[in-house]
Formats: sequence, structure tokens, C-alpha cells
Amino acid sequence: MNKKFMPVYTGNLRSHMIQVPEVIRQCSGIVIFGKRMKSIVFSTDVAIIRNCNADAVIAVYPFTPQPIITHALMLAADVPVFCGVGGGTTTGSRVVHLAADAEFQGAIGVVVNAPTPNETLREMRKVLDIPIVVTVVSEHDDIAGRLEAGASIFNVSAAAKTPELVKKVRREFPEVPIIATGGPTDETIAATIEAGANAITWTPPTTGELFATMMQKYRQQAKN
Repeated sequence: MNKKFMPVYTGNLRSHMIQVPEVIRQCSGIVIFGKRMKSIVFSTDVAIIRNCNADAVIAVYPFTPQPIITHALMLAADVPVFCGVGGGTTTGSRVVHLAADAEFQGAIGVVVNAPTPNETLREMRKVLDIPIVVTVVSEHDDIAGRLEAGASIFNVSAAAKTPELVKKVRREFPEVPIIATGGPTDETIAATIEAGANAITWTPPTTGELFATMMQKYRQQAKN
């Protein structure tokens, strides 16, 4: 028997679950507490999270973080979750408390927004054992200062300039763990990996988009 043969079981009811782009498997991954993660789905939709084959979830959203949302995500997810805890509109000790609560609920890491002050990172580092993921959006961000303050991983999100920014961070800090947005195509994902990203965040189709395809299929079946 071929030692590289990998049996696959999908079942009948879950055979149409969302698959992350295969190209993501080319990156090295990041190992946290013994778990290796290459693909990270960007979603707070528990139905998407439960029906996606990504290695982990990055759950950040454009509202003030609320523990009840974190708790719901942690209850629903069957893979590691990086939880957003603010740092932009939500600041100071509230971020530290939200991060501690996320760790207690089982989050594998917490994510802070780009405007988060270094002093807040230092306070978080005092109480957290899980990684602090700091979002980087510009080449002007003080990467060295972030690391000194307690950043564990960088989450690079610079739209079309993401590969360029990843390359800059990797050149200056060869061993720092980097998560980065991969973009909409296999080509943009591959470029981000080539630039030095260890793991890729991927935005899945929405439930509305998935339903549109499914309903079109149902309508066609009804005609027949």
C-alpha cells in the first residue's frame, strides 16, 4: 500500500461543506500548543464555521467585542479560534479583561486591532499565556516596538499591498510568525505565501451566496 495514500470520508450530509483553497497547504503553518494551522477562516457565522475545513477560525467583527459572542463562538467551533478583543474603539483595561475572558473560554489566541497602544499589549502580556495577534496594516507600523511590547504573531492585512508588506516584515524579522490575508484568488494567495506568510486567512462565501446557488439548483430540479 502507498504510504502517502490518505483515505477521505465525507458522508452524504456533509459532502458539500466549504473547502478552503488547496494552495494554502503550501505555506508552513504556525504551531500553537501542538496544533499546526495553515488555513484560517475569517468568519463569525457559526454555520459557516461548523461546515468549513479550515484549520482554525479568526473571529473579528466591526463592533465592540462582547463576551457572549466569544462564548457562542467557542461553544460552536470544533477547531481553534482566534478571538478579536478590540484595541481600536475598545481600549485600555477593557481590552485586557476581554482577552482574559477569551483565554478562559478556550481561545487559542486573541487578536487586537492596529491602533492598539503598546502599553495595552504590555498589560495583556502580563495576564495571558495564549498568543497576542497584532494586526498590521501599514509599512509605517512599528514592528519592533510591537514585539517588545508583547506581540506574538502578526496579522498582516493591507488589501492588495499585503504581499509587499509581508515581505517587508519577513525581511526585517525572519522568524516572526505571520498570518496574512490571501486575497480572492489562488494567485494572490500563492503570492502572499511566497512573500513569507506562515498561515493564510480566507474569507468564505456568505450563507446568502451559498443559498443562492442552492436555490438555483432546487428551481432547476423543480422544472424537471
